[in-house]
Amino acid sequence: MSLNKDRSGAESWILGICIGVAIAISAIPLPAPAASTSSPGRSSYFRLRLRTRVEVFKGTNALQEAYFQRTFNARTTAIVITDMWNQHWCSEATGRVNLLAAKMEPVLERARAAGIQIIHSPSDTMNFYKDYPQRRLMIGLTLVDPPPSLGLTSPPLPINVSADGGCGTPGDHEHQAWTRENPLIKIAKQDVISDSGKQVYSFIHRRGINTVFYVGVHANMCILDRTFGVKQMTNWGIHCVLLRDLTDTMYDRRDPPYVSHADGTKLVIQYIERYWCPTALSADFVAALKPVGSGHR
Repeated sequence: MSLNKDRSGAESWILGICIGVAIAISAIPLPAPAASTSSPGRSSYFRLRLRTRVEVFKGTNALQEAYFQRTFNARTTAIVITDMWNQHWCSEATGRVNLLAAKMEPVLERARAAGIQIIHSPSDTMNFYKDYPQRRLMIGLTLVDPPPSLGLTSPPLPINVSADGGCGTPGDHEHQAWTRENPLIKIAKQDVISDSGKQVYSFIHRRGINTVFYVGVHANMCILDRTFGVKQMTNWGIHCVLLRDLTDTMYDRRDPPYVSHADGTKLVIQYIERYWCPTALSADFVAALKPVGSGHR
């Protein structure tokens, strides 16, 4: 009987100590959760309408434009600004690029605010930016080996500019007129600068970026064929999208198929949609990035 009393007393004593320790631990303040990098009420995800081209009835070669919705994560998305130079050897092209830069800049600002990475790629002008921190970051980047190419190819473009380079300005001849990116386009602190496909791939790979939106010029040349362009990135497994109203072509109506410059650009965009990647409109893109509670649905 006394043994039971001793055991009961010991158990009560141990229970009291456990309760006391639990109360003491509960009184210790826990670390505050890390502050979110997103603005209050804003999701990093956005949904966008894309356009592509499909052969509805196989073997007919008759294409139909098709629209679909796709959800993207701003934190795994980048925009590559392609060859938006301060000056082009073709005066007509320079004028169109200036207009395009003015239209492009507010779209880029909105994308930055949403957390999308901006990559400036004005080819052949890297010496101008050699002291920019946005350029030095890319130079110092440890390169990663891209995956094996998917081996994707496409037939010739629907326009031919081999005779005059696609310039409609009489007397203009090809030469390197550009020295930097168009000054209408802002380079923000968090942006990066590179005209190397391996640098761009290494950067986006390390950042976990899997989708690249393309803006800039020219859709029938640099947008497709640069080492950081749509063809190469697609072959490395990156999802690409062209903002079709923020691009242009080097094409003149005196070149085959002898249509207007606007129609020549449309033909190239349709070609890209069929063989390489979908496209979207910049207005839809900006609307999709509006913060929750801004009135956008």
